[in-house]
Amino acid sequence: MKISEIKELLKNKQVLEEINKHLWIESQKAGYSIGIEKATDEWLRLYAAGWIKHNAPGKYTNSNSKSKKSGKDK
Repeated sequence: MKISEIKELLKNKQVLEEINKHLWIESQKAGYSIGIEKATDEWLRLYAAGWIKHNAPGKYTNSNSKSKKSGKDK
């Protein structure tokens, strides 16, 4: 995913709510606040692709499947 796409994704209110949920859950598990930066990084790495697939298919680039459709490697 490109930086510009990540910036656009982070403007989405639903995404921010999901990141805040992740922050709360992981902070509860850890026993202290993990911080919004760590929560954002983790959510983007672990859950962004699934969220996009379910909530905004086709809107963002999926870097994992670039060459699968054409069968050609870049």
